Amino acid sequence: MQTITSIVATSGNRAPRGASSFKLAAVAGALLGLAGAVQAQSAVTVYGRVDAGVDYQSNVATAGGGSGSLWRASGNQWGTSMIGFKGTEDLGSGLNAFFLLESGFDATKGSTNGTALFNRRSYVGLSGSAGSLKFGKNLFIDNDVWFLDPTGQQFIGTATLVRGRNWQGADNVIEYQTPTWGGFNATFQTALGEQAGSIKNKRKDGVSLVYQNQGLELRAIYDLIRDSNGKYGSGLNSDGTRNTVFDTSKELILGGTYTIDKLKLFLGYENLRAPDVAPGSPDKVNHYWLGANYQVTPALTLIGSVFRVNVNNGGGNANLFMAGANYSLSKRTLLYVGAGTVRNSSTANFSVEATNNNPLPGQNQNGAYAGISHSF
Repeated sequence: MQTITSIVATSGNRAPRGASSFKLAAVAGALLGLAGAVQAQSAVTVYGRVDAGVDYQSNVATAGGGSGSLWRASGNQWGTSMIGFKGTEDLGSGLNAFFLLESGFDATKGSTNGTALFNRRSYVGLSGSAGSLKFGKNLFIDNDVWFLDPTGQQFIGTATLVRGRNWQGADNVIEYQTPTWGGFNATFQTALGEQAGSIKNKRKDGVSLVYQNQGLELRAIYDLIRDSNGKYGSGLNSDGTRNTVFDTSKELILGGTYTIDKLKLFLGYENLRAPDVAPGSPDKVNHYWLGANYQVTPALTLIGSVFRVNVNNGGGNANLFMAGANYSLSKRTLLYVGAGTVRNSSTANFSVEATNNNPLPGQNQNGAYAGISHSF
């Protein structure tokens, strides 16, 4: 990470100056007897990650009704490539102002993940002894499932069998996070729909609770994503298709992790409900997983996990198995490999990865990726 520090002395204006200028201003203020002069320090950090490699999937459905293997470059399978800027300012009395701007991109094509300039996060806020308050754009609150994911939410991970429902973004966010009391912390988030005449249409709300005590971590997440009608599954997507339980729904996530020396165990459960979908369409999803990370050496970590999903009203079920490894060449450079297989029931067509490269209903699919990730 690259940190740029600027110092500001307030005496009728707020012109930024270098560290030496601050010292001169402070000395001058003291000589003039200006004991009430306000001095604030802010630091801006430039950070990011570049992730790229190669990816393979079998039995991908084709436009002609058949299926075939797919080889492609991988840009975000292990983790999102991103560049960001963050900064803080000490306002005194334990109060800080902060901001964060972050954009995700595909390193294999040099393209952004979406049309927005800062497509992942762009928020400003205040933090202090009473917690923190943010305004802007952020990842939606169910992204906290990352802490319960044995893979670290790779493309073969907790998002796969719920078709990406638990890793969405959120615009127009107001978010409050409590201080930590005895290992307990809570985050509350609302994302305004900005629809005239209704406070519910397209609105998102959620709460995330966590308790940590030594090697134990327990989490509970509950959130609501409403459609254009303020309901769950009754609206239309941008392509004209109707929302499904994986688009707009009520979501509950429960789980925990436990660390024993070099071994970290994961257990999770997720439930989706969309009571307003078309009659006879799937309106309930139950998703389960367990897994483990084992640190063989300080550089090498092995990953293993199993996921299962059950969808009612003919949506079918699927089992997903994943194995992988991370090898750190340094604190900033990582080599990774991940492989998995999904076994679909006769009516299910879940992909082995969190992509749209689905198999035909009833077909199984294998997948694997490998690459390098460099952080700065």
